[in-house]
Amino acid sequence: MRDLMARLHLMGERSGPLFVRGQGSWLWDAEGRAFLDFDQDQGANSFGHSPSLLLAALHRQAELLISPGRGQCSRGQLKLAAQLCQAVGSERVTFCSDARQAAALAVRLALHWASEQNPEADSLVLVEGNSFGPLPETVAGRVLKVSFNDLDALAAALDSRCAAVLIEPVQQAAGVVPATLEYLQGAQRLCREQGAVLILDEAGSGMGRCGTLLAEELYGVRADLLILGNGLAGGLPLAALLARGRIASQSDAELAPRFSGEALLAAAGVAVLNSVLEGSFLAQVREVAGHLREGLAHLARCHGHGPLRGHGLLVGLPLIGQSAATVQRAACEQGLLIGIARDDCLRLTPALTVSHGNVEEMLRRLGRALQSVENNHVEVA
Repeated sequence: MRDLMARLHLMGERSGPLFVRGQGSWLWDAEGRAFLDFDQDQGANSFGHSPSLLLAALHRQAELLISPGRGQCSRGQLKLAAQLCQAVGSERVTFCSDARQAAALAVRLALHWASEQNPEADSLVLVEGNSFGPLPETVAGRVLKVSFNDLDALAAALDSRCAAVLIEPVQQAAGVVPATLEYLQGAQRLCREQGAVLILDEAGSGMGRCGTLLAEELYGVRADLLILGNGLAGGLPLAALLARGRIASQSDAELAPRFSGEALLAAAGVAVLNSVLEGSFLAQVREVAGHLREGLAHLARCHGHGPLRGHGLLVGLPLIGQSAATVQRAACEQGLLIGIARDDCLRLTPALTVSHGNVEEMLRRLGRALQSVENNHVEVA
């Protein structure tokens, strides 16, 4: 009863399980029920719930230093910056609390840099379907929106006033739709020709999520500015903006750290990055992703849905004739947590450490959920 009253006080009218414990791909609620989590906070919990590597890193760092204070520097922050820049081939990095903050900083940096090269450059081309929502009002400049995977529309928008182009390589909010190879390579070419800054938002697709450290590797492109999200620190509030080449010479003031708790969060980032880069980790992600996608594709065909979208362990399952919210509720009743990319598309973003056994159990539970929705639909009809 005390747990229930606290939930009502803190969460208003929200309903659903009250979770009290997590381990890997599993969550347990206050009533002892186990839930298989294939959402993992939209993939931000890159190593699942309470991973031992993160707990150990946080414990070691907490005994030494949690935060030297805003604007100060810690050894862990320098270590993470050096390792991250080396891993992704960048010259500069700054850390933020979340991807939205990093995206706003990326746009400000790009507009400032481009205006110094060309006084007319005051426009941002924003490819529709991004996940972080509208840009803050503090971001000055003209914003032009163009359709995703439409190279002709992008080419028409890139004129002498274009300072930067912001693209999410795999658009989660639009239904986990990946860029085509022709589109992303073409976007890079157009930006180079026009002198515009190419910004890739990899908050959802980076840090191993697509089976490579970055999704851009799948396309053979290289962004000028790169955004990483909370997957960088296993779901803790740490994001990054990385600058390369011509734009990496921005002033120290523009690239100053913008989050507190530097030492503790940086230690988490180092632990996650080292694990992702270790040995065969990414190969294992690709292997289990193949298992997941094969099973989901079969399940989708059996129930008249699909085809699948996305890369690696960032998967979209389009639904035909059913609501994603309805299927999500039915899945929760089966002890399965999945995400929604849009009204007619499920999103699955399990931990990068998800096991083959977890995948098989997820397929069984999702299959029961889909069947339940179909049965209820028939009864209503």
